[in-house]
Amino acid sequence: MPAPVAEPGVLIDRAADPASSCEPARPQRAASHELERYTGLFAARTRMMRSSAMRDLMAITEHPEVISLAGGLPDTSTFSPELFEQVMGRVAVDSTARALQYGPTEGLVGAKDCVIEVMAAEGMGVSRDEILITTGGQQVIDLVCKALIDPGDVIIAEAPTYPGAVPTFCSYEAEVIQIEMDSDGMRIDALEETLEALSNEGRRPKFIYTIPTFQNPGGVTMSLARRRRLIAIARERELLVLEDNPYGLLRYEGETLPTLRSLDGGDLVIYLGTFSKILSPGLRLGWAVAPRPVLAKMNLGKQAADLCSSSTTQHFVSAYFETGGWLEYIGVLRELYRRRRDVMLDALSEHFPAQATWTHPQGGLFIWATLPDYIDTTDLLARALDEKVAFVPGAAAYIDGRGGSSMRLNFSGVSEDRIREGVRRIGKTIAAQVALYGAVSGTPAELGARPAGTGALPASRTSALPASRTSALPASRTSALPASRTGALPASEPRDRLESGEAAAPREAGGLGPAAPREGGLGSGVPREAGGLDGGGLVEPEPREVDSELADVLELPRRARGEREARPGQKRRG
Repeated sequence: MPAPVAEPGVLIDRAADPASSCEPARPQRAASHELERYTGLFAARTRMMRSSAMRDLMAITEHPEVISLAGGLPDTSTFSPELFEQVMGRVAVDSTARALQYGPTEGLVGAKDCVIEVMAAEGMGVSRDEILITTGGQQVIDLVCKALIDPGDVIIAEAPTYPGAVPTFCSYEAEVIQIEMDSDGMRIDALEETLEALSNEGRRPKFIYTIPTFQNPGGVTMSLARRRRLIAIARERELLVLEDNPYGLLRYEGETLPTLRSLDGGDLVIYLGTFSKILSPGLRLGWAVAPRPVLAKMNLGKQAADLCSSSTTQHFVSAYFETGGWLEYIGVLRELYRRRRDVMLDALSEHFPAQATWTHPQGGLFIWATLPDYIDTTDLLARALDEKVAFVPGAAAYIDGRGGSSMRLNFSGVSEDRIREGVRRIGKTIAAQVALYGAVSGTPAELGARPAGTGALPASRTSALPASRTSALPASRTSALPASRTGALPASEPRDRLESGEAAAPREAGGLGPAAPREGGLGSGVPREAGGLDGGGLVEPEPREVDSELADVLELPRRARGEREARPGQKRRG
């Protein structure tokens, strides 16, 4: 039998057993030297492209033995198979030919009417000709960048920001300036300082990207006063605002706040919505509502990208909404996710060390946890995966390499028992790192957990952290960031400590933290090289073998910290 011939750039993997030689050859990942032939063909912008942390983790977390607290997954098992069959049956009977056909780029009328109904539930009025149906909410971010961003243009985002937006911003070679948040969301005073600094340089951002309600990954919500001030600033400076609102209907406590779109009236806010979190991400349907000139450019961009979103799933959504039960289903999700959030908060209190802090979200899908400075959560993820549990490292939510001691935890996609077990496994992994640090540094390891019921830090206790003024910095410059710029969200503290008036030891320059900064860079919050802990003589365990999928996941934030090159003409501010 002739030996199989490999295609260019593909390796043939054979088993040593001769009997297996009759099996089809399995293509393997090409070695780096085999890819060199293509290097000269790649566009310059590909050097700035980054992979998504969530996408990289999906392959690993598909394994049933892995408890994934990483993805932003709604619980689609809550959707009745009988209802799915009924809705698809209706599409088949009433709309087979149309569901299998191309549709208009802007979307089908039936799907737009569903969008109008959803937005009305959040107090917004909109007409059909203001809506662009998209392939998920992610496409809205891409189309906005395609319409507005030239290389080097400025985007303002929160710190931390949605990890899925980071690769998009990088792909369009934007300079991203991230503004610190506290328990009331983006700090508008810091935003104004940044805008003034840009104005003095003769520059202005193309848009401000914000998730004001149950922010991803921070879990915090922008206060009404800050929302109003943000819209006022947008009007004063003629700035566009991209409002990402996937979670607005998933509120578990507190008062509903108006969207930025409703406060603005549609002049300067580009509104992003999605069916992914209130119905199903597998439908891949989202939408944009934007000022008409902007929407027209986004429409052209979508024509070039995919012609139109799926007619089949648009018909599915229309048929589903005709059943009249969509709001009742969201009520079921709210109650389920509220219980799971509470279970995760209790588990964090039980299993995370006393030095850790975390947010207490009033809705949405995520909790943002911050560990002691000397723990790098990218390295921690490798050890956590050994325990068959996953989370998103905090560095994935920053452009400039910060967030190294933080993590995003999702509570919506797994059962209560798996949440408890997953947090326990992460806590076990953290405890080993805390004990190792204590043994080497001579600092007593505080492994005691917080009391149950830890809540969000009140706004009055949050310190004024400086806004991030950094863009994509090379490794030699990220190391100069002071400890106060680490970007940790002011998070939760034990309730009894707050009531007794005992405050956490402040970080340098007014930042919040459970311990004073240490000398020599060890635990100072400064972005570290891939090795994690530096300068303190801490001996890491022996290197372990990791498979190629895990290697990609772990390399992502490290590339962000150490390998991004500054683009010509960009400046670091602050």
